[in-house]
Order: sequence, then structure tokens, then C-alpha cells
Amino acid sequence: MPPAPQDSDFLLVQRTVAGDQRAYGLLVLKYQRRIQRLIGRMVRDVDLVEDIAQETFIRAYRALHQFRGDAQFYTWLYRIAVNTARRSLLDLKRNPTVSENFQGSDEEDETYWRKADPISEETPESLLAAKEIAGVVNAALDDLPSDLRLAITLREIEGLSYEEIASTMDCPIGTVRSRIFRAREAVSAKVKPLLEKQMGKRW
Repeated sequence: MPPAPQDSDFLLVQRTVAGDQRAYGLLVLKYQRRIQRLIGRMVRDVDLVEDIAQETFIRAYRALHQFRGDAQFYTWLYRIAVNTARRSLLDLKRNPTVSENFQGSDEEDETYWRKADPISEETPESLLAAKEIAGVVNAALDDLPSDLRLAITLREIEGLSYEEIASTMDCPIGTVRSRIFRAREAVSAKVKPLLEKQMGKRW
């Protein structure tokens, strides 16, 4: 099926292919932070994140004429980013792992996992507890194998569908579901004792 006329990303792609360089600049501006966050979940060296993101957009630009709109543009772009990061890590003979320096402050980091926060009233104690729980979640994510971490990041943080994740990671949907399930189980096992301790307190 051809993409809907209202697909602004596809229209920008068409304009870029037709020679409008400003159109591609808009795509870069739109997805730069999301691509950097994604790469930051795969690469430990934060200094490499920007370089890999830049390489991702260069590779995407060179392949833009091949994009037909069969999938969402960001799914296509994410797949390029994942492959570029993996290739860079292979070249450097490093193992994919989350960037420790990419978490930033709680307020600024859009990748910060807030779903584990059970606190409803914002007291100093509750905010401290929520921060502690979120820290445990992020540490649990750090410990996941790279394929599990990437799958749950794309699902829970980036909001991609199972079909989009399967396309991004180049694997069957069943594999995606299995990876996300295993990731959730691993994270829950780390968080559950802390939740039980915090819920036992009276704020």
C-alpha cells in the first residue's frame, strides 16, 4: 500500500530525493535526539553516540532513494541506527552495553523509566523512594543482554509496536515478544524486593 498523503515524513523524503536539502534537515532535527537515545542504550562510550548518530543519518541519506514508504520512516531509520551501532562496536571489538553517562538528570532524560514509580504523593521521602526505584530499574536494564535491552527500550521507551521492533531488529515477532517478556521478568525480579520494602513504609 502506498503511504497516506498525510505522512509528513514520507513527503519530506520525497522532497529530499527531489533535491530539497532543507527537507532532510527537518527529518534530522525531528529524530536526532531519539536516534541518540537509542544508540546510547547500545554504546557504553558516550563520546561515540554522536558520531554513530551522524553516521546513521549519512547512511540514511545515501539510501533515501530506496525508501518506498512500506514501513514508517522512523522504523526504517531505527534499523539503520541499530545496524550502524552494531557495525561500529564490531569494528571497535566492544560489546554493546548501555551508556552509563547517558542517563543524565531525571527531569531532562526522556529515557528515564517512570513506570516503576508507585508514589502518588510528592513528599521528600516519596521522591527519594521513586528515585531509588528508578535507579534500580535502570541498573537492571544495564545488566540485560544487549538484545533484550534493545527490545524493551524500543517497546517501553520509544513506543514502537512489536511489528516495528521486529523490522528494526530484523527478527521474527515471536522472538521480539520473547525478548521483551524475558527483559520484563528480569527487571521485575530486581525491582520487586525494593517495591515491597517501600510499600511497607508509611509516608
